[in-house]
Amino acid sequence: MGEQQHVRFPQEVIDEYTALGIDVVAMFSAGHLGNRMGVQIVEASADRVVGTMPVEGNTQPYGLLHGGASAVLAETLGSVGAMLHGGSSKIAVGVDLNCTHHRGARSGLVTGVATPLHRGRSTATYEVVITDEAGKRVCTARLTCLLRDASAAG
Repeated sequence: MGEQQHVRFPQEVIDEYTALGIDVVAMFSAGHLGNRMGVQIVEASADRVVGTMPVEGNTQPYGLLHGGASAVLAETLGSVGAMLHGGSSKIAVGVDLNCTHHRGARSGLVTGVATPLHRGRSTATYEVVITDEAGKRVCTARLTCLLRDASAAG
C-alpha cells in the first residue's frame, strides 16, 4: 500500500532528475505519512498530478473519510505539482492549505486531481479536487507553496 510503482512522469522530468542521480519516483512520492495512509500517485506533471487514497483506515469516529486525510492527499498532490514546476533547483514548501469538505465518503478510493492556479518564480498555487468512486466531489482544496532555492535549503 502506498507504493509509487506506476507513476507517469514527463520524460524531460525523468531525464533532469536522473542526470542528477535522483530517484524521481522516490523524490515525488507521498512520503512516510502518505505511505501509511495508502496514498498512491498515479500521474505527475507540473500541469496535473493525480493520486488516490483508500477511505478505509482514514476515517473519523463516524466512519466517514477524515477531513485531515483529505488534507494530506491534497497537500501531497499540490506539493508534487509545485516541485515539478520549480524543477531540480527549487524545493516546494507548503505555506497555505484550505480545504472545503462537500460530502462524506465511507468506502472505496478517493481520487485527487491537482491543477495549477498560479505558477510563478517564488510561489505556486494548486487547486485539488477530490472525488469518490462515483465521481462526486468530496473535497476542494487550494495549496500554495513557497519555492525556495534548493542550495539555500541545505
